[in-house]
Amino acid sequence: MLKRVHVFVSGRVQGVGFRWTTLDVARQLKITGWVRNLPDGRVEVMAEAEEEKLKQFIEFLRRGPRYAKVKGVEVKWLDSTGEFKEFKMKY
Repeated sequence: MLKRVHVFVSGRVQGVGFRWTTLDVARQLKITGWVRNLPDGRVEVMAEAEEEKLKQFIEFLRRGPRYAKVKGVEVKWLDSTGEFKEFKMKY
């Protein structure tokens, strides 16, 4: 069953390749949606996929790439809308 997650990641998550790595991981897991930096220093992610793939993705978001220092991850589970065709970076 397809699900959607809306995630906010806080900590040292901008300027460390977080969005690029998130993009790569999402595409490897066949997840659709987007990732973007927020003005307050957090990273926001909207993603849709099978629930198990989203759980794996959230585990990555809790760690982040090598130079990130993730301090918090807020996850909200939602119903899938099927609106995304791919995973992309928003600016």
